[in-house]
Amino acid sequence: MASAKSLEDLRKKIDEIDRKILDLVNERGKIALEVSGHKKQNSLSVYDPAREKQIEKVLNETNPGPLSNSFVISIFREIISGCRALQKPTRIAYLGPEGSFSNQAAFHKFGSSSALIPVSSFEEVFEVVQRGRGDLGIVPVENSVEGSIGSILDMLLEWDLKICAEYYERIGHFLLSKTGRIEDITKVASHPQALGQCRKWLGKNLGNAEYIETPSTAAAAKMASDERDIAAVAGEYAASLYRLRILQSHIEDSTQNTTRFIIIGYKTPPPTGEDKTSVVFAIKDKPGALHQSLFLPFATAGINLTKIESRPSKSRPWEYVFFIDFIGHKDEKSVQKVLEEVEKSCIFLKVLGSYPLGKNK
Repeated sequence: MASAKSLEDLRKKIDEIDRKILDLVNERGKIALEVSGHKKQNSLSVYDPAREKQIEKVLNETNPGPLSNSFVISIFREIISGCRALQKPTRIAYLGPEGSFSNQAAFHKFGSSSALIPVSSFEEVFEVVQRGRGDLGIVPVENSVEGSIGSILDMLLEWDLKICAEYYERIGHFLLSKTGRIEDITKVASHPQALGQCRKWLGKNLGNAEYIETPSTAAAAKMASDERDIAAVAGEYAASLYRLRILQSHIEDSTQNTTRFIIIGYKTPPPTGEDKTSVVFAIKDKPGALHQSLFLPFATAGINLTKIESRPSKSRPWEYVFFIDFIGHKDEKSVQKVLEEVEKSCIFLKVLGSYPLGKNK
């Protein structure tokens, strides 16, 4: 009886805390509406990645536990998403269908109160934002296992949009089915890349199954929801959307499989002190040009280059453009000085965006 009374007392304390949380969350929402008025007067974007990074940094530094930082961040992302929607629902275009990894990343980054818009191609993501049918777009730009996605780099060069944020999504492949019984499975469906990334586990556990290639992992999940003998290799998010059971979690061969997503839009966030800038340029073809025009100016300025990659130029055969990422913001004086020096040796130079540095999971 004493333990029951003690449990009841603890639950009453939890109820009291829940009421306080509810009051505080709604108070935050009221202040968010006031913030909305200031943003409208000053023509500022509802989505402010610099401010959201600042909030997450403070939470990481001050969280006393026992809840983990990642769990606390996920809660506050939902609160921020709801408060952002009070100002104006943010429309985010992503490569669909529902249940794709792009959908999963968009949901994790922007929360359930955002308006997520599935489209049929990466180029359509850019088009939706460019034409104002969406506020932002989210696209994968590189994977830790497969490398950069060339078509996305090409689109960043071609379209008049800016990278305004980045987000790292851990790619976990799950084996999903309608019944949840592995003995029912005779076929495994997924995107070819996902099947390839789970080759070892599938070969060991479902070596006799027939493999079906689909346009996306989400399409495979949809197929598995209709057929008892088909299992899909897809993300955990797809399981909840298509009401599938998880046969096995994390069947991917590499435990370091992470995709870097970029958020594209028109606004450049202000410097946060922890930023990254992405640039594309072409230089004159002469011996030592890359060293003299790029590496030397950045090294002299003490600016860290985090990535450099070449892509064939679309205008002339056997000519290349270079994509680079470096630490710093284009509005910082040291960065401005280096870019001005680099540009002198370039045929062209385009700043793709300066944005808060994302946290690699």
